[in-house]
Formats: sequence, structure tokens, C-alpha cells
Amino acid sequence: MRYGLLDSQRDAILLLARLLLMLLFLLSGWSKLIGFSGTVGYMESLGAPLPWLAAAIAVVMELFVAIALMLGFYTRPLALLFALFVLGTALLGHPFWEMAGAERAANMTQFLKNLSIIGGLLVLAVTGPGRYSLDRR
Repeated sequence: MRYGLLDSQRDAILLLARLLLMLLFLLSGWSKLIGFSGTVGYMESLGAPLPWLAAAIAVVMELFVAIALMLGFYTRPLALLFALFVLGTALLGHPFWEMAGAERAANMTQFLKNLSIIGGLLVLAVTGPGRYSLDRR
């Protein structure tokens, strides 16, 4: 089935989708990198095992893997890896089931946001990056 304009713009739409999907992580990863000691402290507050390693993994994923996905580099495997990372951050960082009131509502929204991002990453893993990517070169 063909969708006209969307079909003819498929590669541009996939590029836009990659950029929009990763923008949040790029900004967050940069913030984590420049405030690394604070990131380690945050990981400690979450009860993450080896907080310095968890912080380093977060920076690598959110900054460097996000850049790779924006560029369309190893898109399919990195999208799957990133989906697992986002699931982990949802479970560790937004355990709304342990909360009550406004805190529960806010964290449920963040948890569901992460699930939505996972959906986008899975679509990217299936479709690939499109023509405007390093994978296509």
C-alpha cells in the first residue's frame, strides 16, 4: 500500500524521527557528562549498583549512542540496545508502583513516556535509518 507524500518523503521522515527521538537523550547525556559527580550522586540516590559505572553507562548511551543513532550509524542494533537501556531507566528511575499521590502520577507519566520511546526505537530497529544515514554510505 502506498501513501503518496509520506512514501516519497520516507527517508527524510526517518531522519527527522531519529533526530527528534534522540534530542532528549543528547541534551540529557551532555548534562550528565558536564555534571558527572552530580550524576554519580543521582545514581547513588536511586540505589544503582556501582553508581560511577551506572553514570558512565548513562553518559555513553545518552550522548554517544544517541549521536550515533542521529547519524544513522549501526542503527538497527543500537536502536535495540537503546530500547533496553530506556527500559532499564524506566524501571530504575521511575518506580511509580512504589509511590503515592502526585509523585506517583508524575513518575507514571515518565515511565509511560519511556515505554513510548521504546516503541519508537523498535520501529527504528525494524525500518532502519533510511537513505540519509551513515549506514547507507
